[in-house]
Amino acid sequence: MVHLVYCDNSGKSGERVLDKIMAGTKTMVVRGAAGRKIPHSRVFEGETLYFMEKGTAKIVASATVKTVQNFVKLTEDEINNTLESNQSKLNLTDKQKVRWHKKCLCLVEFENVNAIESLDFEHQGNMDDWLIIEKIEDVVVGTSIPYNYDNSKF
Repeated sequence: MVHLVYCDNSGKSGERVLDKIMAGTKTMVVRGAAGRKIPHSRVFEGETLYFMEKGTAKIVASATVKTVQNFVKLTEDEINNTLESNQSKLNLTDKQKVRWHKKCLCLVEFENVNAIESLDFEHQGNMDDWLIIEKIEDVVVGTSIPYNYDNSKF
């Protein structure tokens, strides 16, 4: 499986998530919710991540999953400790720390980040901020297929 990760572009002072990834100052992404949701328990070492910035419809980078940490039913202290102990890789702003303060967390560390020739993303109305797909061409203009949640079921 491959994963398409939407990166938030509303960083303070113009510093965006994708910029941090490309600069090497962010080597881990986090997703969290009150209960398990994608990509929790569905992303694995060695798989490929593709990155795009929200609102651009351009897939511009790839990386390889290095490690994955999945957590459920975290206490307040455990949430804080988990985010803090990974902050050197996550490089979260204070606003992002609040956003990802969730009981269920999935932390995905990656390596071998590469800029790729920009691919045109074909957005469909039912898509979340993390897609699990067979191949990146499944969501690229000209080769896309109708997106379903078959790969996103627990």
